[in-house]
Amino acid sequence: MIQSLLRKWNLSRLKDKKYLYLFGEEPKDEYVCLDCETTGLNPKKDEILSIGAVLIKENRIIMRKTFNVFVKPSKNVTAESIKIHQIRPIDLENAITPKEAILELLEFIGSRPIVGYYIKFDMAIISKYTKQIIGVKIPNRMIEVSSMYFRTRHRHSEYEFVDLKFDTIMKTLNIPELGKHDALNDAIMTAMMFLKLREMTPAKSTFYEG
Repeated sequence: MIQSLLRKWNLSRLKDKKYLYLFGEEPKDEYVCLDCETTGLNPKKDEILSIGAVLIKENRIIMRKTFNVFVKPSKNVTAESIKIHQIRPIDLENAITPKEAILELLEFIGSRPIVGYYIKFDMAIISKYTKQIIGVKIPNRMIEVSSMYFRTRHRHSEYEFVDLKFDTIMKTLNIPELGKHDALNDAIMTAMMFLKLREMTPAKSTFYEG
C-alpha cells in the first residue's frame, strides 16, 4: 500500500510524459543489472564517473545488450579517489555529460527491475540526477544480491556473522572473475551471482526489495 502511494506521488512529479514508460508493466523475466563507479560514497555530494549495465532475460545474460559509459565529473578527480575507482583523467577524455548518460541509461533500463550489489547506493546516486532531469527518483524495483545471498546461508543462530563482501560471494558461488573491477565487469559478475542465487532461492518474494 505504501509503495503504491509512493509510486503515484512519484508519477505526479514527472516533468516529461515521455518517461512514463519507466512506470510501465515490467517485462516478463527481464532484468537489468547495473553498477556505478563514483567519486565517493556520499550520494548527495559525490558524482558518477562510469555506469555499466547488462540485460538479463530468461536466465541468460545478454552480452550483446550491454551499457557502458564514462561520465564527465564537474571537477577533476583526485589522486586519492583514483586509488579506489581506478578511473584516470585520460579515461574521461571522451566522457559524456551526466544528462546524456542518465537519459541513455533510462532508455536501456525501461521498466525492468534493477539488480545490483548494494544497489540502494547506485539507485540513490542515479536518482540525484534523474530528479534534476525528469523530476523524479528512478522508480524501478530493486533486487539486492547480497540479501539473496544472506538468505542462502545456514546459520546456527540469528546473531551469526555472514560475510557479504563482493569477493566472498563470488568465491562462495564459484563465479569467475572478469579481470579488473570496472562498472561493466562488476555488473556482469553481479548478474552471474543473481542467476545462481535465483536457482537457490526460487521464491521470488524472498529477494525483491524496493
